Amino acid sequence: MCGIYGFLDRRRRAIDPALAQRMDQVIRHRGPDDCGAFHFAGGFIGNRRLSIIDLEHGHQPFISQDGKIAVVQNGEIYNYIELRAELEAQGVCFESQSDTEVLLRLYERHGIQFLDRLNGMFCFAVFDGRTDELFVARDRLGVKPLYVYDDGETFIFGSEIKTILLAGVPRQIDHEALHHYFSFLFVPPPLTMFRGIRHLPPGHWMKVTSAGAELHKWFDLAAIEPRPAPAIAEWGATFRNLLHEGVRLRMRSDVPFGAFLSGGLDSSSVVYMMRGMSDHPVLTFSIGFDDPRFDESPFSAEVAAMFGTDHTLEKVDPDMVELWPTVVWHCDQPHSDVSYMPMYRLSELAVRRVKMVLTGDGGDELFGGYQRYADFFDQPGVNEWNDAEFAGRYHEAMALLSEDAKRTYYASSVASSTQGIDSISVTRGLFAQVPHQDRINQALYLDSTLLLAGNNLIKPDRMPMAVSLEARDPFLDPGLIRFAFETPGAFKVRPGTPRWAYKQAVEPFLGAELTHRKKQMFTVPIGEWFKDRLKDWTYDVLLDERTLGRGLFRPEAIRQMLDDHMAEKANHTRLIRSFVALELWHRMFIDEVRESPPTLADLGLPTSAMKSGTAGRS
Repeated sequence: MCGIYGFLDRRRRAIDPALAQRMDQVIRHRGPDDCGAFHFAGGFIGNRRLSIIDLEHGHQPFISQDGKIAVVQNGEIYNYIELRAELEAQGVCFESQSDTEVLLRLYERHGIQFLDRLNGMFCFAVFDGRTDELFVARDRLGVKPLYVYDDGETFIFGSEIKTILLAGVPRQIDHEALHHYFSFLFVPPPLTMFRGIRHLPPGHWMKVTSAGAELHKWFDLAAIEPRPAPAIAEWGATFRNLLHEGVRLRMRSDVPFGAFLSGGLDSSSVVYMMRGMSDHPVLTFSIGFDDPRFDESPFSAEVAAMFGTDHTLEKVDPDMVELWPTVVWHCDQPHSDVSYMPMYRLSELAVRRVKMVLTGDGGDELFGGYQRYADFFDQPGVNEWNDAEFAGRYHEAMALLSEDAKRTYYASSVASSTQGIDSISVTRGLFAQVPHQDRINQALYLDSTLLLAGNNLIKPDRMPMAVSLEARDPFLDPGLIRFAFETPGAFKVRPGTPRWAYKQAVEPFLGAELTHRKKQMFTVPIGEWFKDRLKDWTYDVLLDERTLGRGLFRPEAIRQMLDDHMAEKANHTRLIRSFVALELWHRMFIDEVRESPPTLADLGLPTSAMKSGTAGRS
């Protein structure tokens, strides 16, 4: 697990020697153990390293013997041992035990056409001085982030947007991204909230030369064809075997590791598999709250006792508002999801004992784990809806605001710049890619390509990385990804029952109570706080002169939204979260570029929001 960055001037002009160091330092948290850069005429590629594999000899960049090819990587190639053995059998010599050297040797032998052989979470860059080409590539579903900027003269990339901003890229908000943000509660890739900066799409690679850039797809989730449903016993055996293999490969590490354990189905299944492959008790980590509505700690403690893990549980204060700027800074973009804050606390807890953890991320999107799936597909006539009606209703069920509702908040400039843009086109476009899948799998495809890459995989990358902790996700093993979309949707979601087949597969070793316990969300009760102890603070942030002076929204609409929420005329929790996160983002990325996480005070905002009660406002 690391961070990478790079710069290419197509005119091969001289570059400020300090630029690589500035880009390196702003993502030091991703790799505090080591750093390195490879310079060439008009550019460089660099790496910050968190040492997990081959601690002594894994320094990056890896450079070919003739000095003409250099490779930097962010992530891990889990099947590097098998790939290395194949190459050695073909006469290839290695100088280390590093998985990044395997990438170099594969490129030397096959060029960039080896990506489908990789099992891993990765983004990497290759500079080939023989052909004067730069390649960047990203893993199948976008576990590891990679952002790019290309103005025709310069091409810049980085694991985090901060690196690109420090290279002098103009800081301007993208109004199309803003419009979609208020539908999805995050910016849907490949857009970012910055005009001109884009996410390299998952499953893609890019070739950059002096003439331009070419984007190529190497993995297509939509190309997976469904298969007839097997007997449930056969399905369960295959599922368990694939999950076991996903866990086994992700336990390869030269440093201490453990697992996040919520006590839910996904993390419990992963820990069960880990226990069967470990000679020592698995190290597990969870946090808890005093409020039982949000406290999963009794369930995690129960699972830890069941599987005999070495469990670390810490009750934490749910008052995490002071963490909000830190979370936004590490994410580079606004996200309405406040579960990022407890994830940060959990990562802080785990990194005291380990450098790597396994997680249960991805299981919900691949195998239908959210209750909203069961509720949505339990509606009368859902299978008779035509494509347009299905896409429209699914979008309406998941969207924060309708197209008309969004425009009631926009100032005239934003209303004008977003004219003709509608967010449902994003949903329709993704559904149109999988006409061969049933309705349930179409919904899961949308969430696996949109929600995972745009939000749910950002969280387990950015929050652990903020404290220099690596997170690995066995459910996103290529075998499980393929198996999930070969499985008929009716096997995954049934009326009132999410993850039907999955539950049948794991109940024998997790037990009926744990398997069928209602899913609990990992969050804090911030909507209630907006109405009491955060009431004055919320008004201060969203009606501040500096906030309203941006000219993005109608002040009277913002005030009405707040008044209605405080008076309990409407529940605007998600909308208020979205506006607050957006303003925090503006203050640390548009007004200026912060090179370290700021505090609320640094951003000119009140800092005592949770210290006392409030008299309220009218």
